[in-house]
Amino acid sequence: MDRASEPQGFDYVGMCIRPPSEADSILIQATLGCSHHKCTFCGSYGDKRFAIKPRATLEQDLAFAQKYCRRQDRLFVMDGDAMIMPMRDWEWLLGQIKERLPWVRRVGTYANAKGVSLKSDEDLRRLKELGLGIAYYGVESGHAQVLKDICKGSTPEKLIAQGRRLKAAGIKLSVTVLLGIGGSERSLEHARATGELLSAMDPDFVGALTLMLIPGTPLGDQARAGAFHLLDTLGMLRELREMIASTHLSGGLFYANHASNYLPIKARLPHDQARTLALIDAALGGQVQLRPEWMRAL
Repeated sequence: MDRASEPQGFDYVGMCIRPPSEADSILIQATLGCSHHKCTFCGSYGDKRFAIKPRATLEQDLAFAQKYCRRQDRLFVMDGDAMIMPMRDWEWLLGQIKERLPWVRRVGTYANAKGVSLKSDEDLRRLKELGLGIAYYGVESGHAQVLKDICKGSTPEKLIAQGRRLKAAGIKLSVTVLLGIGGSERSLEHARATGELLSAMDPDFVGALTLMLIPGTPLGDQARAGAFHLLDTLGMLRELREMIASTHLSGGLFYANHASNYLPIKARLPHDQARTLALIDAALGGQVQLRPEWMRAL
């Protein structure tokens, strides 16, 4: 291969986001932005319009990974809801990964209910067979009105049904929920409803993030106008406690160790439930040091 044809690096457009657990993964940006892009709290993909990237571009990315990413055995497919790609694109991409990067043990991606619903049960099983090992599934809340308020574009019932379909196909399910998204008005209702949704879905992993208002987003504008009231630190902890108390899993991991969280938590439920609730109670009582504001980040 001459220098002109040698792969020059990954083709990344705009802001690129991946889950914390994919920090060491090969990152392939197969889609741009988010096909929904209406959630009021999200400021992640305003710098680009949704599109599926050309195969020629992805071939260059894979060639670069083939040469320079041999120590990384996980791969994450971006952007925000890459699951929505048609099956022909997924089959091609996963086939190329298997052929060019045979050392990759697991492929992950973000997913939403719409993207999953467009795949048949056979499609989902096929994705698993081709190497898709985990889907990071954005839920945010189990409360119907909160979902409507934030323009999530789904209902608790649909979120549960599509999450169960991913699990039934053998794809690991990591669900993201958002502390504080119901505001002070619906805090504990949101927490209980979200715990009930998680219990019904029974994911392998739960990742709880804490809402941080982003200037320029619809929710940020609502807060500035006084129409949305962000919880204070203790309010966020009380909500977290209520959510965990309402969540009944068959052995899944509940994480609240994202940089946005005040109190890092890693608990296997139900085994660690009582211990975790006691830890939160101690934090509420001022006996556990919390992450200071200056250390919190998205």
